[in-house]
Amino acid sequence: MSAQSAGIYFDEMSKITVLEPDISHQTQELKNECKDFVEKISDFQKIVGNFIELVDSLAHEVEKEKMNAIGSRNLLKSVSKQREAQQQQLRSLIAEKQTQLERFKIQYDTLIKQEAEQNDFVDHFMTQK
Repeated sequence: MSAQSAGIYFDEMSKITVLEPDISHQTQELKNECKDFVEKISDFQKIVGNFIELVDSLAHEVEKEKMNAIGSRNLLKSVSKQREAQQQQLRSLIAEKQTQLERFKIQYDTLIKQEAEQNDFVDHFMTQK
């Protein structure tokens, strides 16, 4: 009975093994490939983790800018409404001042007439004496 038929083999370092050298070599290659695969998966997980952090950071910045834009838009609307209210107040003030001017013009015209009448009366009175 030979050693190979009994399931005992010698590797390249002349150590006794129970696996055939080809199977032992394939097993070692598979082990190395698995190790490389696990390392690559680990690297991929790190890259994905960094990518997720970056996307979260960008999402936070976008949300911040969105809030700033909404605040600016609301401020602009507020300023616009204030301007409209101010314009309405100024229109009312102009209308009030125009009414007052018309009243003063009428009073002035009345005073001019009275002055003319009084001057006529004085002239007439002076001419009668």
